[in-house]
Amino acid sequence: MLEQIEQWIDATNIKYKTQRISCEKFASEFAGFYPVEFLKNAFYVVYKIPKPDFAGLREMGLGDFVDMDAAGITYKNTYYLLPEVAKDLRVHFHELVHVAQWLKLGPDAFMMRYISEIQHVGYNDAPLEKMAYALDTQFASKGNKIDVLRHVAQTL
Repeated sequence: MLEQIEQWIDATNIKYKTQRISCEKFASEFAGFYPVEFLKNAFYVVYKIPKPDFAGLREMGLGDFVDMDAAGITYKNTYYLLPEVAKDLRVHFHELVHVAQWLKLGPDAFMMRYISEIQHVGYNDAPLEKMAYALDTQFASKGNKIDVLRHVAQTL
């Protein structure tokens, strides 16, 4: 199943490659949180939220996740946003945490962990999501800046 999901992710990212926007444009807003090199290699697409909908995902108990109305979703170094949240820096920040998680864990480990967390504790209590929400709250509160890549690496 993971191979099928990754093939779908790669095909999706290729399909929207010409619509991708580099996150380097957020270098000043996210200074102290994300290094410029990381932002240069992270991208977003404003469109609809593409999600795989294989029968196997539903059989694994992930139907609620597949059907969930999400403002954004991250696949490797690219995330997809609905047009109505495209100007919300906090949503970008949150999805970039997931880019960092994908980068640190690698595709197979990220997908296995994310699926397992959703299956066992649900989306709202999934540790990968809780980490992203905690960090986007830190950003939104204008509190102390934190090196997100280091934090993700040390926490995972």
